[in-house]
Amino acid sequence: MHKLRRSAGPASIALMISMLVMPVMAQTRVSAPKNSIDIRKDVELGRQAATEAERQMPLLRDPDIDHYVDRVGRRLAEAIPPEFQHREFQYSFKVVNARDINAFALPGGFTYVNRGLIEAARNEGELAGVIAHEISHVALRHGTAQYAKAQKAGWGQAAGQILGAVIGGGAGSVIAAGSQLGIGAYFLKYSRDYEKQADILGSQIMARADYDPHDLANMFRTIEQESQGRGGPEWLSSHPNPGNRFEYINREADMLGVRNPIRTTPEFTEVRARLRDMPRARSMEEIGRTGGRSTSGGRPMGGRIEAPSRNYRTYNAGNVFSVSVPSNWRELQNSDSVTYAPEGAFGEVEGRFIFTHGAMLGVAPSSSRNLRAATDQFVQALAQNNPNMRGQSNYRRVSIDGREGLSIALSNVSDVTGRAETIWIATTQLRNGELLYLIGVAPQNEFGNYQNAFSSILSSIRVNG
Repeated sequence: MHKLRRSAGPASIALMISMLVMPVMAQTRVSAPKNSIDIRKDVELGRQAATEAERQMPLLRDPDIDHYVDRVGRRLAEAIPPEFQHREFQYSFKVVNARDINAFALPGGFTYVNRGLIEAARNEGELAGVIAHEISHVALRHGTAQYAKAQKAGWGQAAGQILGAVIGGGAGSVIAAGSQLGIGAYFLKYSRDYEKQADILGSQIMARADYDPHDLANMFRTIEQESQGRGGPEWLSSHPNPGNRFEYINREADMLGVRNPIRTTPEFTEVRARLRDMPRARSMEEIGRTGGRSTSGGRPMGGRIEAPSRNYRTYNAGNVFSVSVPSNWRELQNSDSVTYAPEGAFGEVEGRFIFTHGAMLGVAPSSSRNLRAATDQFVQALAQNNPNMRGQSNYRRVSIDGREGLSIALSNVSDVTGRAETIWIATTQLRNGELLYLIGVAPQNEFGNYQNAFSSILSSIRVNG
């Protein structure tokens, strides 16, 4: 017996080593293309393009759906293999209120998922598969690799070119108008080689995140079926099929062998039901023709506005700050600010985002390191767009996360109601000199009901810079 045990030991160890090595070896090797662009440029170009995208595309701005998609996206981003992780990248995930089956990711990690893609997916795994494919393009730096080629040819402005290329179709042409897109877009549409790389790496990311890559293959089959005879989803215009896509993704999935994968979740089912209850989304072609940015999937402006809840919910604004706001207020993100407002208190008037009750937080550039001078500049800039704005008080000192701050109350006339409103502003400076601001807005005759909420919001702010 003793000899048997001694002879079995090395064999067992060899078997264990074999089991540990096999999952690593049983996958296709992926190598990022050569890229002469500084990696920090990915974030710069991506942010520029994201700002332009959000000016021209209707974000859904539903906090429950946004948080769900963000959770799925971050789970996948955390599963990117270490060799393709870039600490400079800032992965974010937002939902576009368009019915086309589409998604795209900009250099640096700025990722957008169309509502139509969520509605077309049969389970969370299929949705996760397309997101994994998109962030694979980011991790492999495909956008700037192609931009480097375009640079050598001397074409165009980068942000518009990249954005027009990855969105594709009618909406892409709208965004690219004025950006000298032209022939330069040829270099920014993903090649079939890059598509296959993103398919393979996307499959591997899915497996690392406990999703089954077979769902990615199934989702691509759905997208291709949608394309037959109708011009097809926008996604195909910038993501050409390398050939045998369904087959080679399934082979990769078989090698990866995910056990007990995530497929349908209660959250996915709830999000699908919530989308069904919303008004029909426009197509990107309709958005391109008619313009206009929808601000949410909620009810239109007007009517009775619910008082601020005494319960609060905490939000994180990227890596800049966190804040707690009444739980019955919705989060409405723009490129440089976040608005928190109750249903019926926000919307669009003549192409401008307007809110009548709620709070806006953001960061503004400043040419002065003096807080008073920087705040003066900010208030003056605000007054240019609000000619009826007048001072109600002098500056008061406040504390924002232990930092020196200033607050001031102003009166204004609402563009929506034509009634007097109070605008309360609080500011502090970040270490880089930029101005962090909080703007609280409420009708003058209701301001007393909102003052405590604004004070609580102010005291909850935690600054990261």
